[in-house]
Amino acid sequence: MKKTSSIYVAGHTGLVGSSIIKALKRKGYSNIITYSHEDCDLTIPWLADTVFRQRIPEYVFLAAAKVGGIHANMLYPGEFIRDNLQIQTNVMEAARKFGTTKLLFLGSSCIYPKFAEQPMKEESLLSGPLESSNIGYALAKIAGNEMCKAYRKQWGCNYISAMPSNLYGENDNFSLMNSHCLPAMIRKFHEAKLSNITEVTLWGSGNSKREFLHSEDLAEALIFLMETYNGEDHINVGTGEDVTIKELAGIIKKIVGYEGEIYWDDSVPDGTPRKLLNVSKLNNLGWKSNIPLYEGAERTYEWFKDNYNTLRR
Repeated sequence: MKKTSSIYVAGHTGLVGSSIIKALKRKGYSNIITYSHEDCDLTIPWLADTVFRQRIPEYVFLAAAKVGGIHANMLYPGEFIRDNLQIQTNVMEAARKFGTTKLLFLGSSCIYPKFAEQPMKEESLLSGPLESSNIGYALAKIAGNEMCKAYRKQWGCNYISAMPSNLYGENDNFSLMNSHCLPAMIRKFHEAKLSNITEVTLWGSGNSKREFLHSEDLAEALIFLMETYNGEDHINVGTGEDVTIKELAGIIKKIVGYEGEIYWDDSVPDGTPRKLLNVSKLNNLGWKSNIPLYEGAERTYEWFKDNYNTLRR
């Protein structure tokens, strides 16, 4: 990419998209294209076409998606598979029709089988059954990855895919109903501290293990891949390190300064027992993560406090 190349960031208001925008600006990219959901609903084909017809983006970061934690995935499985299939299909087809030079599709580590060998290699895809709690979202992301390969094969489109681990960071979704575990913990501990509540309930047993990647790190990795990688195979993006959910809770509790107790509600499913990505391919290409979990969580909590009054409930 040249510094003046036209770059469309689909989903620019979300956790990942907003981090990509910041990283692009830091690196001197000046021709960045964005459309709000109100101006352009990407689930509607002709509106997606309008973006490309009006602006003819050379490069596309496809970060627009319907996302959420286990609770949201279990409540709205139809929306998760429908909306994500529509968004990625419409954007990829519009990019093909209007001659986009390169597109990066953002997937998720949930594409891998529930009991995949750890750490999960890219080759583990489609090697076993998926975790049932988020199967709709996972299937949509698998389909998007396969679409990149199919468009490459039939039409020569330079579409690449990146599969990140669990994400967190500034501008995250902290809604207790729809967020992922790290931002949900931040909110629960913070509000319990403010209200002098002596016990916080967290979902699951706390024994499952997860890998957490700061959104700023992910943005740097995605720009690196857009600038340097043109392969057919998807690339894992992560830290290569994981923690138990109980360990994560201890970290967040300490950062927030909450002194009460934690009750683990094991009637709620844990999901996949472990999700650690093998990131050797990305490391060998020349990129490694830079933000340790404790530092990233501290930064996220500071942002949360600064924006607490305007956050979704």
